[in-house]
Amino acid sequence: MNKIQTDKPEAARWQSYTLAEYVAFRNGVPLGDGRSLRNMLQRSFGAASFAGFWQYWNPIWGYGLGRYVYAPLRRVLPPAVAFILTFAISGGLHDLATMAVSWSPAFLFTPWFALLGMGAVLGRAAGMDLGKRPFWARVGVNLAYLLVCLLPALAVRNAIL
Repeated sequence: MNKIQTDKPEAARWQSYTLAEYVAFRNGVPLGDGRSLRNMLQRSFGAASFAGFWQYWNPIWGYGLGRYVYAPLRRVLPPAVAFILTFAISGGLHDLATMAVSWSPAFLFTPWFALLGMGAVLGRAAGMDLGKRPFWARVGVNLAYLLVCLLPALAVRNAIL
């Protein structure tokens, strides 16, 4: 039996995966498979919750964040706080990459991702479950979540810059 077939709870199970095992677990296809992008988009936008969206979105980046940011933060902080901080740190890294390319200040991704993290935590706390809704309804709700979190982040960036 391989690691993906074990009965450990998911929260502990993913930490023992290699990157290739994690990507296969999240995308349902091996790392580098031509169906990987399609599967990631279908699984993330069709997720039953905002937290579920992030389980499938960009599993390579998620693997690194989970292992090197969330897990260490989780050792000293409550899970919800560690989760939101992981999103903010991811946003900061995206802002740094944007600034490195554009050579101009960028402060969009940090507040946007922090809001996305808060939305996922609040959705989980509220017991969000769109699993019985049609696929396109889940897509619409997940897109709305991304946009609703983007708008205040744009306002913050415009106020600062």
